[in-house]
Formats: sequence, structure tokens, C-alpha cells
Amino acid sequence: MITVHAHSSIEDALVARDLKASKRTRKKFLKIFPAGFYDDTYRAWERDYKWDTHERWEEELSASQFRKLLKAEQYHEIAHTATKIESRTHLLFSFEKMALRDAVRSHSGARAFAVGLYDYLHGAGTIEQRFDKWCKVIHGLPRLQTRVLTWPIATIFGFIARPDIFIYVKPMVTRVAFEEYGFDFQYESTPTGAKYEEILQCAQTIAHDLADLRPRDMIDIQSFIWVAGSMEYD
Repeated sequence: MITVHAHSSIEDALVARDLKASKRTRKKFLKIFPAGFYDDTYRAWERDYKWDTHERWEEELSASQFRKLLKAEQYHEIAHTATKIESRTHLLFSFEKMALRDAVRSHSGARAFAVGLYDYLHGAGTIEQRFDKWCKVIHGLPRLQTRVLTWPIATIFGFIARPDIFIYVKPMVTRVAFEEYGFDFQYESTPTGAKYEEILQCAQTIAHDLADLRPRDMIDIQSFIWVAGSMEYD
């Protein structure tokens, strides 16, 4: 089930959009997957591998297991497990995967990553505050060539670990999808808490609009966004 932000209700969080455009986007999704989020082809192409990745995370890095590893100062183990679980998906580009692996190779990098990721997933504060702190952690990680602070890297682990709350952001696809849906969305290349909060509000608005299709979590909403904005489905 999608978790609504603690400071607002879905009704209060609705973002202005062109309703004709949003209906066209819905129509496109249902043309490809007639049974919506419960379509067998949808599950095979979009949902199941993402949910399987989340379940692997729960097996190896649940909140309680994460705390135990932190207490034991097993920072490399945390970083290795997180990147290993992510590597089984094709959500990040290969250069992003390499940049991330390089960034957590040293003790300082692994420690900063592990502590920062736990605070982001399970710490105190609003999502906006936690995301800003997480971005500062990523920005401070060691880098060889490619920058580590990108929207996909900043959002992938929250999406895998907590798909009830967090959404994954592919910048170009998200921009196109939100335009197709009728949102007045201004993209920013540098990830920030304020912009991520705006993306989450748009995602919750989509979830509200598609309530009759019974989206289970942000995996379904991210998949809908992917279908709306990706060239794969044109």
C-alpha cells in the first residue's frame, strides 16, 4: 500500500494537472496492459523483478538487520549487500553502477554510505529533510570519474527498500511522463529534497487518479510513469 506523507492527506496533496492529458496517459497504459496493474504481461515486464528485488532487500537488509550491521560497524558488508542487490536490476546505467561501487570501496566511503542510507530509510525528519541529507552524503562520496550524485543513484535504494514511500526517478522519462500527464513540472538536474517532494506529490496524485486500478505501491506508480515517458512504449 502506498504511504501518504504524514503531513498531508492524498486529497490535500493533489497536484494540478490537465485532466484530458492524464486520461490519455491512462488510456495508453491500459491499451498496453488491459488488466492494468494486475495484467500478467505487466507483471512480467514491469513489476515482478522490482518486487523480487525488494524482497531480497528485506531478507538481507531489513531495518533490524541493517541496525545490527551498523552496530557491528560492518560498513563494507552493508555497502556490498546494497550494491549487490541493486546490481540484479537494470534500473541504473552501467556507468552509474561503476561510480557507486568505486564510491563505497574505501572504508570512509562505505561508512558514509551505510550510515547515510540508514538515516534516509529509517531516520527522523520529513522525507524532504532526509533526502537532502542523503544527497549531501552521496555528493561527499569518493569519485574517480563519473559523478555519483544523480537522480537515479539518489533514489534507487529508497525505492528498493521502501516502495510504500519512495519512488525511483529516471530524469528524462519522468520529465516526459509528467508532461504527458499534464503536470506543470520544472525539472532540476541536481537532486534536492524540495524537488523530490514535488515528484512524490505528483506520484501520489497519479495514485489517486488510478485508485480504481488498485496500485499497490510506488512500484506500480513508477512503472506507470515509465510506460508514459519511455520510448520503449511509443
